[in-house]
Amino acid sequence: MKVKKILVAVATFALTFSMMPEKASAQWSLGASYEIRDEEPQNGFGVRLERDILNKIPVVNLKLRGHFSYFSEDNYVGENQASYGKIENYDYGLAAVGGISLGLLSPYVGTGLGSTTTELQNPEGAFQEGSESNIFWNGFVGAEVSPIPTLKPFVEYRFQSAESFDELQNSVSTSNGRLIFGISLSF
Repeated sequence: MKVKKILVAVATFALTFSMMPEKASAQWSLGASYEIRDEEPQNGFGVRLERDILNKIPVVNLKLRGHFSYFSEDNYVGENQASYGKIENYDYGLAAVGGISLGLLSPYVGTGLGSTTTELQNPEGAFQEGSESNIFWNGFVGAEVSPIPTLKPFVEYRFQSAESFDELQNSVSTSNGRLIFGISLSF
């Protein structure tokens, strides 16, 4: 008898949840951003693609995100700044994002996994060239503002750790993160 009551309760919940009206909104968004970080190179650009999931839950936003960032800088070294080298860093990753809609403001948090590669190029031969890649965990907090439903400016702070998920707290305290300003287009 107890199993029958549980099955009826689960079936009622599933039926009620499936009958909720789906909100009419865009399911994909494409964003471009300007990114600032403490490491060299300090300034870069990013792209992100997001897909809404579970659209039937009112007020709550759940998304999957893919992101790519690129940083590049020419560094001059040596006597009279005669030799130069180029530092390039790019990273990409996937993340789960959760947020809420509070009118025009939508704060969100998320976590994910990514890969970063740093390359040092030296056409003048003043120092050794090389490349290094790492896998990292990241966490982020941010907010979107939606004055126009399809065009949403956003600000985000993303922190990362190349060691383990447990060390994300150390990443925040050592400023191993980046400040991101951007705009996304929903479609």
